[in-house]
Amino acid sequence: MDGEDERLRRWRLVLGGAAEGTLEGADARMDAALTALYDGQERRGAGLGASAPRVARWLGDIREYFPAGVVQVMQKDAVERLDLTRLLLEPEMLEAVEPDVHLVGTLLSLGRLLPERARESARAVVRTVVRELEARLTRRTLTAVSGALDRSARTHRPRRAAEVDWNRTIRANLRNYLPERKTVVPSRLVGYARGQRAVQREVVLAVDQSGSMAASVVYAGVFAAVLASMRSLRTSFVAFDTAVADLTDRLGDPVDVLFGTQLGGGTDVNRAVAYCQNLVTRPADTIFLLVSDLYEGGPREQMLRRIATMTAAGVQVIVLLALSDEGTPQYDHDNAAALAAMGVPAFACTPDAFPDLMAAAIERRTYDQGRVYTPGR
Repeated sequence: MDGEDERLRRWRLVLGGAAEGTLEGADARMDAALTALYDGQERRGAGLGASAPRVARWLGDIREYFPAGVVQVMQKDAVERLDLTRLLLEPEMLEAVEPDVHLVGTLLSLGRLLPERARESARAVVRTVVRELEARLTRRTLTAVSGALDRSARTHRPRRAAEVDWNRTIRANLRNYLPERKTVVPSRLVGYARGQRAVQREVVLAVDQSGSMAASVVYAGVFAAVLASMRSLRTSFVAFDTAVADLTDRLGDPVDVLFGTQLGGGTDVNRAVAYCQNLVTRPADTIFLLVSDLYEGGPREQMLRRIATMTAAGVQVIVLLALSDEGTPQYDHDNAAALAAMGVPAFACTPDAFPDLMAAAIERRTYDQGRVYTPGR
């Protein structure tokens, strides 16, 4: 195939049936898969219909002809554009799909609608995605948070010899090595702050489980389980809509955490904040992470007063408008502006940036590596 033929082929695949020319072999099957999803309702009346066998074949085709990232986008579009959610209740469909975060969000939104025969298949899909996320995010999170805890527990003015960290002190003063005396003369000491070898921080993670926050719920559940595995942190995990569910006792298994959530419904941020206030036992050592788009269905002014009370008590409050890779989120600009006015940062954070965010929060540093959304825009 010469360059001109290849160019025409690509344009034919991009434009679909509206373009001139015919396709053969694998190209024809790729075009048929795209047509079923993107041309069905608008031009050709094709689509996938409600036939489980036909959908299963279509899922097999797109996995054969497109890379995994494209497959995930097409699956997400199929659920949204062609209303295939009902078919995901069938175990055969769950075995045919490509597991990803969006699919997990859809399964969690189905919740109790899943029939008994599909639940094990659904758990298998969720567990596959969770394992992939853990492999991608766990080590970096543990490294960043452990390092921050270690740094925050140091002092440069140890009062007793027992409080001196001699290994770090020597490394920090190697420039002061005297060869003739074969010794290091320290100009500064590095030590452990008194009382800092016990629990370093309390982390309270409250996640809005309204439908628009599906991906954020998935990532937050995985991160909460990772943080809970660290002895130096006391981690609590709360999911909320108009009610509050404390899932802290499930943090040993992030799959159990995710199946404890119930995506969809309204939002009462105030009720969640009130519950989390009661979890705080050491305000000055507590990080409160509120993951929400801030569309408040409860009493707004009361919610803002509660957060102001927490910050005044010494709690470090951070609002994540989204914890996902989905780009710019929709959020309540007025509530974000009100929080910013009281010194509470509100911004979206990608999963890959979250470990650095946690490290900065532990060390009480300003975090400016994520994309910060200016209230009012």
